[in-house]
Formats: sequence, structure tokens, C-alpha cells
Amino acid sequence: MNEIVRQMGVFFNPRSVAIVGASKRINKAGHVIFKNFAENKRRGVFNGELYPVNLREDFILGHRSYTSLSKIPGEIELVVIVVPASAVADIMKEASNKNTKAVVIITAGFSEVGNTELEKVVASIAEKAHIRVLGPNCLGVYDISTGVDMLFLPETKVLSTGDEFVATPRPMAGHIAMITQSGAFGVAALDYLTGRQMGVSKFVSFGNKCDVDESEMLEYFLQDNETSVILLYAEAIEAGRKFMKVAKQVTARKPIVAFKSGRTKAGARAAASHTGAIAGSDRIYDAAFAQVGVIRVGDMEEFFDVGKAFAFQPPAPGNSIGILTDAGGPSVMAVDECELRGREVRKFSDETQSKFEELKLKGKLPKFATTLNPVDITGSATSEMFELSAQIILEAPEIDGLILLGLHHTPALQEDFVDRTAGLAKHYTKPVVACDIGETEMAMFIRSRFEKLGIPAYSSPEDAAKSMSALVEYGNYLRKINRFHEYLEVYTTFHS
Repeated sequence: MNEIVRQMGVFFNPRSVAIVGASKRINKAGHVIFKNFAENKRRGVFNGELYPVNLREDFILGHRSYTSLSKIPGEIELVVIVVPASAVADIMKEASNKNTKAVVIITAGFSEVGNTELEKVVASIAEKAHIRVLGPNCLGVYDISTGVDMLFLPETKVLSTGDEFVATPRPMAGHIAMITQSGAFGVAALDYLTGRQMGVSKFVSFGNKCDVDESEMLEYFLQDNETSVILLYAEAIEAGRKFMKVAKQVTARKPIVAFKSGRTKAGARAAASHTGAIAGSDRIYDAAFAQVGVIRVGDMEEFFDVGKAFAFQPPAPGNSIGILTDAGGPSVMAVDECELRGREVRKFSDETQSKFEELKLKGKLPKFATTLNPVDITGSATSEMFELSAQIILEAPEIDGLILLGLHHTPALQEDFVDRTAGLAKHYTKPVVACDIGETEMAMFIRSRFEKLGIPAYSSPEDAAKSMSALVEYGNYLRKINRFHEYLEVYTTFHS
């Protein structure tokens, strides 16, 4: 096994864990983190040894508590630190005497507030003891399969009214791994992914990155069989050459979607005060990401939308997009977005157009339907019209992907058009994305139904087009490095 992969694996699947700062007080971060582990151990999800460390308690949630790491019998693979910054260096020294392999420092109060010297001291102790460190000032790790859960925010909260709400949900199991420099953004992302029913394999928050960085985690996720897509939120990437080398290896097998903030001078200044990030030229990031096949997105919504597209669909084999709709206006919006992003929405070939004309002659499509591309079957659309039209487009050799704008509002259209078109799409390796506009229960039902059947669905034509564009971009990169067919074989096996 690769040494980096082995080292990073301790964060996600440790044989023993000590929580320094574990507490009985429910409003303390140390209580929430220890409770996460204890509950998962009780349910048989977390199988490692678990030790709370607290100066004043004998037992916490039924587990014997220790006054220090040195009092714990045997070795401790992973230590999670949730105590004030001033005590962290001493705890690191204790960890080095326990043959600890990895430490997660949740505690803030280091370089992000100007306390750079203390951070250097902690990093130096770790380096001499060969301990890998995540943080400080981070949210740690969440792994749904092993029960490792360092999210110090409680899953539910009781309001002053007495009502209980889900506050920090844990997402369902899936194949998206998320790497984030910002813990707060990471929590919001988990909430978003849960609400959108997007499954997660693993989550890791870096904070100040005094040791472990995104490159090493990318190397780990490359080998992780539970991960097929990687989402990366970064405020700065200091080890640029190292990142590019690793990212190039990863993107040959798995897509990386990157949201790099701090694009403006003011944004870079904010990043520096948030996690101590060092700013760099935004144009350099653009060029570097493009060179190694990382898909860069411009905002949070696009970050998740594109991640969802890669989780559900294969990359496009070319640059030409077909659009099928029952509403002309939204199709124009989709065409504009595609063209502005360098994608082609060209006229269908004479052969393809003749197939649509044949449907018209048979009364299977309205005579007034537009079939040049986009295909607008108008407000007269039925489920059968969508299915027959989608089949023609997917079989057209000049088309590399399909945007399906199935607005549910038209009177003759039944919800089974989702099942019929999604069932059809499974027989092709061209990507399909869908859109239904609206926030009513019906619109949300249609989008949810598409996604349960493996088609990413969006609430605007532009979002659908952006996601399809990303699938085209990644497909172009894979063809450029002669890995498209190899990736497609792996994708097909993974999703079979």
C-alpha cells in the first residue's frame, strides 16, 4: 500500500481513538464529538477502541475517562483534540509518547488569528514524532461507513418553543467525497447534500493545514473504492506543483470539481483572516486546474450541481449537445448557456431530422413541433412524445449529450415521462441531464424522481446547461490524455 494512503487511512478507520476534551456538558464541542463516536460504537458502526480524556470526570457516557493520554493503556492510533490552543503542544508531546499515528486538532486560535509560532511548535512536535496532523481550526473527518464522526455540531437542536429540528444532518451513503478548507462551509455543504439526497462517501475539513493538505487526501481518495467523485473547496493551495502532480493522476480516473474562493483582493484578504490562507493569482489557478483536468466552478450552486452530474452521469464523448423540451423559452436559455460555455447546439443531420418528420407523419409528434435542435414538442407534449424524441436524439451520431427540459405544467404530460426517458437513457453512454422549473411539490417530485432513476435534475435551464458543460469539459480532457474509453469502462462497472 502507498505510504500516504496508509497514513491518511488512519483518519478514516482508526483502531483506537482518544478524544481529548471529551465532556459531559452537552453544549461543549467535546461532548458532541465524543457522543458521535460513542453512539456509533453502540450501534456497531464504529469498531475501534474509544477513550475519553478529561481532567475532572471518571466516566463519560458509560466510558471510563482518563486524566491524560499517558494514563490510557496501550497505543492510541488517532487523537482528536478539543481543548484550548494553549494546551495543544503539551498534548502533542503526550501523543508522541503513545506511538500515535495521527492527530486531528479541532481547536482554533492558531495562525488564523496570528498565533503562527504556536502552530509551528505543534507542527514541529508532530514531524519529529512522525505524527500526521489534520488542522488546526478544522471540523475533522466524517466517514459514514466506519462511524468516524468528528462533526462537533449536534445533529438536532431544540428551539426555545420546544420544537426540535434537524440542525446538522448527516448525509446518506453515496460516492461523493468532499474536501474543504472551511469547516463552516463544510457543514453547510453537508446540510445541502442531505437536503438534495446526494450521497457522501467521506468528508474531511483541513482548516489551517499545518501538515496534511489537499494533495495527500486526493491521493487517498484516488484509491478509495467508495469514492467516484471528489468535491474540493479551497481558499489557497500552497504546494502547487505537488497538487498538480497528484491531481493529474486522480483526474485520469475520477473527476475533481473545485470551488476556489478568494478570487478578488478583498476575498483573498478574508481567506487569510479565516484560515491563514496565502493568496495566489486567480488566473494561475485557472490555468493549473485546466492543465490537470480539474473542473473549476464559479459559485456554490454550480459546485454541487456539477458534483451531482458526475455522481449520476458519464462524461460526454464530444462537444455537441441536443436539447428536448416542451417549452420554447427555457430551451433558448439552455442554448445560450451552452454556447456561452463553448458547447455546440448544432442543427441535426438530415438523417436525424427525417426521423422526426416520420414521427410527424405517423401522428406521433405535432406537425408544428420544431425539430432542428432544440426539439420543441410544445405544450401538446405527452410521455410518448418525450420518449420517442429522446431516443432519436440519443441515437444521433452527431449528438454527444442530451438536456431534457420536461416542464410538468403542460396538460397532457403525465409523470411517467420521467420513468420512460430515464429508462431509455440507461441504454446509452451519452450523458443526460434534466430540468423542471418550479418550487411546488409537483416540480420537486419530478426532479426527485429523475434523480432516483439516475438522471441529475435542476430547477433552471442554465443550471442544467452548466452541468452538461462540465461533463463535456471532463470528456474533452479524458480524450486529450487518451483515457476516455478506459474511464468509461470503470464508470460503467461502478454504476452497474
